[in-house]
Amino acid sequence: MLTQTSPSYRREDWKRGYESQPQEVDYVLTDREGVVPAALEGTLFRNGPGLLDIQGQRIHHPFDGDGMICRFTFHQGQVEFCNRYVQTAGYVAEQAAGKILYRGVFGTQKPGGWLANIFDLKAKNIANTNILYWNDRLLALWEGAEPYRLDPVTLETLGLDRLDGLLKEGQAFSAHPRIDPGSPLTQGEPRLVTFSVNPGLSSTITIYEFDEAGKVVQQQTRSIPGFAFLHDFALTEQYCIFFQNPVALNPVPFILGLKGAGQCLQFQPDRPTQAIVIPRDPSKPMQVLETDACFVFHHANAFEEASDIAGDPPIIKVDSICYDCLPVINPGTDYVDVDFDTLSPGQLWRSTLDLKHQTIQRQRLNDRCVEFPTLNPGVVGRQARYVYLGAAHHPQGNAPIQGILKLDLETGDQKFHSFAPRSFANEPIFVPHPQGGAEDEGWILVLTYNGERHCSDLVILNAQSLEPEATLHLQHHIPYGLHGSFVPQIFTTPGANSVEV
Repeated sequence: MLTQTSPSYRREDWKRGYESQPQEVDYVLTDREGVVPAALEGTLFRNGPGLLDIQGQRIHHPFDGDGMICRFTFHQGQVEFCNRYVQTAGYVAEQAAGKILYRGVFGTQKPGGWLANIFDLKAKNIANTNILYWNDRLLALWEGAEPYRLDPVTLETLGLDRLDGLLKEGQAFSAHPRIDPGSPLTQGEPRLVTFSVNPGLSSTITIYEFDEAGKVVQQQTRSIPGFAFLHDFALTEQYCIFFQNPVALNPVPFILGLKGAGQCLQFQPDRPTQAIVIPRDPSKPMQVLETDACFVFHHANAFEEASDIAGDPPIIKVDSICYDCLPVINPGTDYVDVDFDTLSPGQLWRSTLDLKHQTIQRQRLNDRCVEFPTLNPGVVGRQARYVYLGAAHHPQGNAPIQGILKLDLETGDQKFHSFAPRSFANEPIFVPHPQGGAEDEGWILVLTYNGERHCSDLVILNAQSLEPEATLHLQHHIPYGLHGSFVPQIFTTPGANSVEV
């Protein structure tokens, strides 16, 4: 029995989850516990850094690792697994050379010290952050450059995709799209909303909205003062909301080959965090509201509440994972040696934005260390009752993610499912029941790493109870990933049953 004072995990277990996985395989998951729900049909795609070294030369930070796509196809109670590396130009070149050829944003350097890295400002598109299927295109996303397009069945890399000429060569494109399930603004039709950022002394945000046919039906660009570090955004029926973190960039150490660009960011606790509120109607003005300094990677959701006074703008509520400051991996520090006890945990906060009075009120919704929020995709941009999060085992303190938390935002009630002590969780994905009516009717899909077996498991949790319905055991491990998505389309490889690891 784990107690509050005893560690919930073994550090050696956690560290082994960051070992590279060079294998690319395709097989049916036959080693299982429980029963895969018959109504669960479709495909789960996941993305994340799969190579944490190049021929033994270690990557300095996981965010610099090459993207590996995993596909889990659910069909008639069977689950097929397939994984492939995104064949980016940088990945292909480094595999051929057998060594690191590119500097990483988060500190990876070419061998040879600063003299080998000075003035080399070329970034490698690692395509390792998210995976999106929209308008028959499967896109591997990395926010520093264009997407790579893949075949959804074989996961073969088809090449860079500049979205029919929308993107210029090397143009940044967000790894955090949002899908509006249908609102008055879209005449009830689903719409993909995403963005790109051009940071600098003055930064620009370009917001794109795509219809289901992949056509850009709206595009707008707004300028904001100062350097913008924007990883994610929140969406409502009428607004896009960005939290501009209070960070400054000193590029000199990066230019001189001493640090990665991400290591040159400095959190400034004496400056406010700014909420950039951009109407989806380009004719309406942008607003900037200020609140206490915090750092946000991910937003859970946002929604609007009508004002009591006719004609006044709505109140916007944004739920986000907030940190007291930006955690940084210094050049001389190994990321697997991080001291969790010295870092502040990410926690779920609600920010209430009063557009009329230009104020923000903040409320912490839960004390537990959490990340990777998700919810029923049908309530994105609306007032949702339930949110699901990857969470630490203990209700307080900072630690790796080892469980899934379900939080009732209406009552404050919560359910928690833990995989401790030997397993660690990735981002949960909510899949609605195709015949369901309740917001929380469906399943939570979560890929876990089991330190005892040095293998990964795909766990299917009942989204209402958080009880496991099935656990499927992989024959190998998948390094800790970043983001994923589920689609109802079924992509399966003929003859996969005969393929063994």
